[in-house]
Order: sequence, then C-alpha cells, then structure tokens
Amino acid sequence: MSENETKKVTEEDVLGILSEIYDPEIPIDIVNLGLVYKIKVEGSKVDIDMSMTSPGCPAAGQIVSESKYLVEELEGVDEVNIEIVWEPPWDPSKMSEAAKESLGMF
Repeated sequence: MSENETKKVTEEDVLGILSEIYDPEIPIDIVNLGLVYKIKVEGSKVDIDMSMTSPGCPAAGQIVSESKYLVEELEGVDEVNIEIVWEPPWDPSKMSEAAKESLGMF
C-alpha cells in the first residue's frame, strides 16, 4: 500500500474490534450478546446501530464510549457514529450459540 493510500475498513474489521468489548455485568462481548444490529462503512466513516440489554442498562455509556474509541483507532477510520436503537428490542435469542452455552441457557 502506498503512502497516499489509506486502508479500507470493512464491516468485519469493525466487528472484530467490537468483539473485544465486554458488557461489564455479563462476561460476554457485545457482538456475541447480539447488541450490534448494523454496521455501515462508507469510506472512512462508520455508522453503528446497537442496542443494550435493557433501556436502563447502567453500562450503556461505558459500552458506547469504548466502542467509539476503539473503532476510531482502526486505521482508515476518521468518523464513528453510534446510535442506540430499541427496535427491535434486544432479547436473549439475539445471542450467539456460544454466548448462550457459556451462560448455561440450553
């Protein structure tokens, strides 16, 4: 890659970094919890729609701040917008099979 080229960030890159963020109340990352609903990458801008396990989630501010910070650190990212959405509402069915298994939900 030449000096004038910037790395093109992909949805997979963003998912990879978001999978390093854990809900402090549940020992599972936010991707496997099913909190990340949509990632849209346009050039160096990343838009993320995510939810929380409940509207009163005390860790919401921390999760959003950490998500924004880490995605902004990805090479090729200049702007990150995170929107908390409540539709569709989160429920345990959105969790990955690995997350359900780790919480004994079978």
